[in-house]
Amino acid sequence: MPDLPYRSLVWLTYRLGATFALGLPLVLLVWASVRRETAISRLMGIYWKVASLLVITLLLLTDQRPLGYVTALVAPVLMTVSVWFWVDLNEELADRPLRQPLVLTVRLWRWALSGFSVIAAGMAISSLSCVSAVEGADCKAWLEAPQGLHLVLEGLFDFLFGGDWNEAVAAFLGYVMLVAYAVGLLQWLLIRLPRQGRVAGEF
Repeated sequence: MPDLPYRSLVWLTYRLGATFALGLPLVLLVWASVRRETAISRLMGIYWKVASLLVITLLLLTDQRPLGYVTALVAPVLMTVSVWFWVDLNEELADRPLRQPLVLTVRLWRWALSGFSVIAAGMAISSLSCVSAVEGADCKAWLEAPQGLHLVLEGLFDFLFGGDWNEAVAAFLGYVMLVAYAVGLLQWLLIRLPRQGRVAGEF
C-alpha cells in the first residue's frame, strides 16, 4: 500500500479514536454524573478504566517502543468488550425508554465504538510487523500523532513545573502503567469474574 494512503488511514483511525473512544465517552461520563444516572455512570467508569490502555499505548509509541503496537491492537478489543459484557447494566439500559436523550446516545455510542474498534483493530493488525522493525514508513505513520501530542505535553510540563518531560520518561511511565493495568486485569479475571460473573456490581 502506498505511503500516503496508508498514512491517511492511520490518521483517520486516530481521529475516530479521539471522537468515539475519548471525546464522546468523556461527554457521556459528565452527562451521566450530572443527571445522576447510576447505571450509565458505572458503565462509563468501567469503560474509562479499560480505555486507559489507549493512554499507555500513546506513551509507549511516543518513544517508539514496539510493545505499543501490540497494545494498540488489544485496547479497542477490550474497550468494546467492556461496554457490552455486563448483564445487569445491559438490562438496565434495555429497560430505559429511548426517548431519553442520554440513554439513546449511550446506545448509539456503543455501536459506534464497536464499529471504530473493528477499524482500529484491523489497522493495528497491519502494523504488527513494526514490532520487529520500526523503521519503515508505515511504522513511522503510527508515531506521528503520539509524538505530536508529546510535544504539546512537553511544553505544558515545562511551563507548569519547569521539568524535563521527554520520550524516555513517557515510555517509562507507560511501562509502569502497563504493569499496573496487567495486574488489575489478572486480578479481575482470576478473582472477581469467577465470583461475580457478568455482573458489574462495584467494579
